[in-house]
Amino acid sequence: MSEDQLYFFYDLFQYLLNGICQGSIYALIALGYTMVYGIIKLINFAHGEFYMIGAFTGYYCIKSGMPLLYAFPIAMLFSGIMAVIVEKLAYKPIRHAGRIPALITALGVSFFFQYFGQMVLGAAPKPFPETYEDYNLLEKFGITEIIFTKTQAIIIVSTVVLMLFLRWLVMSTKVGKAMRATSFNKDASELMGINTDRIISFTFFIGASMAGAAGVLVGIYYNTIDPMMGLIPGLKAFIAAVLGGIGIIPGAVLGGLVLGVVENLVVGFWESTYRDVVSFGILILILLVKPTGLLGTKSKEKV
Repeated sequence: MSEDQLYFFYDLFQYLLNGICQGSIYALIALGYTMVYGIIKLINFAHGEFYMIGAFTGYYCIKSGMPLLYAFPIAMLFSGIMAVIVEKLAYKPIRHAGRIPALITALGVSFFFQYFGQMVLGAAPKPFPETYEDYNLLEKFGITEIIFTKTQAIIIVSTVVLMLFLRWLVMSTKVGKAMRATSFNKDASELMGINTDRIISFTFFIGASMAGAAGVLVGIYYNTIDPMMGLIPGLKAFIAAVLGGIGIIPGAVLGGLVLGVVENLVVGFWESTYRDVVSFGILILILLVKPTGLLGTKSKEKV
């Protein structure tokens, strides 16, 4: 193998690794999209703002001297609580008004958080506090051509742990069974004694807490946050949810990882300015070729 080929494989592995980290963030945010859609068929375009709320909650907690180990769950908790408040105040009153009013409301909530955040927190980006010394973990093994930092390891491990927890919650608990029943048939679930209003609020809470976790992880990864930071990642996470099959939890994970890897390969081997073009191109392509997503199946729907 020539030296050029060797460096090509080094670069390829590096971009794949970076893509997995980026895709893990998309997957965490996409989980909220797909869970809410699976329960009440709402595309919550305000979901990216809970990611921003989590980032700023973590920022102020760590800035006050709180360790990351405590700031992380607090950010998740606050993001989840804010999502429940939004669901009660904005979405619940129009739940039976149809999908278009709900969609417009979601966009309005998104704009509210973006501009309210700029008014209260300031529009300028804020440097995220350093909580530990970052370094290349592979240097211990004598590998310097590929960079795999401590922060990247934290992102991947945190994402895996949260996704395993979510799978356990949905598949092995009583509330998870109620969530699946509500997703399948809300009216029948109510007849069986399930409090569907509580289940919907809980779904918003879990989805937003995952987004809040992603916000903190992005803060320590890129070292900067701002009130508009949820706009593009929120849209990318929506693409990831559609790509994997919106309403399907494993599909959100798969879509996020695929999108993250593809974006980083575009940045590495093509032009960084084309990453967004490719992302939205994937959305158009999947809607044309397989609208149900990679893991979705066709189903009939009464209208």
